[in-house]
Amino acid sequence: MYAERVSRLDGAVVWTRTMPSPAPGPAVLPVLPDGCMDLLWTNGKLYVAGPDTHAHPPGETPAGANARYDGVRFAPGAAPAFLGVPAHELRDQRVDLAELWPVARVRALTGLVSGAADPAAALENAALRHAADAPPPDPALRAVARQMAAGRSVAATADAVGLGARQLHRRSLAAFGYGPKTLARILRLQRALALVRGGLPYAEAALAAGCADQAHLSREMRALAGTTLGAYVASANRETPQPSGSSTTA
Repeated sequence: MYAERVSRLDGAVVWTRTMPSPAPGPAVLPVLPDGCMDLLWTNGKLYVAGPDTHAHPPGETPAGANARYDGVRFAPGAAPAFLGVPAHELRDQRVDLAELWPVARVRALTGLVSGAADPAAALENAALRHAADAPPPDPALRAVARQMAAGRSVAATADAVGLGARQLHRRSLAAFGYGPKTLARILRLQRALALVRGGLPYAEAALAAGCADQAHLSREMRALAGTTLGAYVASANRETPQPSGSSTTA
C-alpha cells in the first residue's frame, strides 16, 4: 500500500509505503528515475536514495517483506543543499544517512523518528528544521527542472536561465546527479507515463510528451525503466495511487 501527500517543505512530498509479503499477488511497480532524491526511514534506520539513472526493484533494504517505508521526496535539485552532498556523488546509490552527516546528529534524529506515532510526519518535521538552517537550493537549477518538466529543450532551457552549455552541465551534475540531457529524458518519460496512466493511447502520449513516436517512447521505457509500456501499465493499474520515482527504495 502506498500513500503520499504534499509536504510543508517547499516542493517536497511525504510518503509511506508498506511492502507486500512474497506471497503470490499483484506485482509491485519498479522505482523509476524521476530526478528526485529521498530521505527514507525503514527498519529503524535513516537512508538517502540518490538520483536514479535506471529502474530499481522496490524494497532494496534489509527490512524484508511487510516492511514499512516512510520518506520525504525532494523536488529535483533541492536535496543536495539540504544534505550538503553533490547529487552525482549519490547517483544510483542508497546510502546510510550516518555516512553523510555526523553520527550524533543522525542518532538524535533516529530517536525522534523511531519514537513517533507517525514516522513520516516526524521525518518531515525534522527535515523542516534542518532545511531552515541549510543553504537554499540553487534557484537557477530549480528553474531548469521546471522548464524541462514542462517539456522545453536543453538549449531553450539554458537560454531561459542564462547558463552556457558547460555551466549547465556542471551545475546539473551537482543538483540532479546527471547532465541536462539525461534529466530531460527522465522527465520526458515521466510525462509520457502520466499521460498513459491517464488513459491516453501510447502513440498520442509519446507525441504529447515530446518523443518522436511510440517506438521512441518504447525504447526509452526499456532503457530507463527496464520493462515495456504494457507491463508497466498493467502493474500500475493494480497499484493506486501511483508512486513516482525513488520513493520506495532505500
